[in-house]
Amino acid sequence: MDTKPFTSGLSEHAVMITRVAEGQWHALDDDLVVGRGHAEHRPDGRLFVSIDAWHDAVFDRLAEAMPAVLPAPLYTVVDEADVELTAGWRRAGFTIRRREWEYVVPTDPRVTGLDEVLPPSGVTIVPAGEADERLLRAVDRAIRDEVEATVGWQSMPAEVMSRPEGDTIVDPSKYAVAAAPDRYLGLIRVVPGNRPRIGLVAVRADEQRRGIARALLAHALGTLHRSGFAAAWTEVHEANQAASALFEDIGARPMSSNLELVR
Repeated sequence: MDTKPFTSGLSEHAVMITRVAEGQWHALDDDLVVGRGHAEHRPDGRLFVSIDAWHDAVFDRLAEAMPAVLPAPLYTVVDEADVELTAGWRRAGFTIRRREWEYVVPTDPRVTGLDEVLPPSGVTIVPAGEADERLLRAVDRAIRDEVEATVGWQSMPAEVMSRPEGDTIVDPSKYAVAAAPDRYLGLIRVVPGNRPRIGLVAVRADEQRRGIARALLAHALGTLHRSGFAAAWTEVHEANQAASALFEDIGARPMSSNLELVR
């Protein structure tokens, strides 16, 4: 347990910064928790930190204490609209690494214009939970290698970045795929819940511009619509103009933006 006092002005007592468990810190003011810090490794191996504190002084002290005992680099994600939180991380030496736009995506095919979209000749859509795991991992690996050779996999949404061993398939049941007779050509990952999220839409480079991505979206959004969901959500890296155009063409609209910062 690591404990460091400092005087915050919150009370006549010194605020204690205490490491209460692996990856967890508390800021205590006269035994009252006035701030919490958390550190967690994402599936891709990167270490993300977060802080919840009412006072800037407490935030700053946690943001000083945590990096002192954690290995660099450190990452965090904030809502760009939260100016105060962003400023706090900037004071702590974090800089903006990337911006992701969050889109709300309608599911009604009459709104998206996908009601009559079909996959190209020779291609079928295999629903989520029915894909052959070996072929799924093969297409995932092929697409990953293609992305890495061009814009770099670091440009992909954080939730689909690879684990240290290079595996990006966390739960095969969440993937629908576009299938040719001998291999898979593309995939779409949908995470169910109260707010269904489209985590990834990707097609092999030599199969792009055939309408496969639109067919995958038509299938996934149609499935959600029949299940009673009016909208889904997705994140798009601001530099990925093709993805932005794909979603905006079916009526998706940006609602907010997140910043990933690094120190």
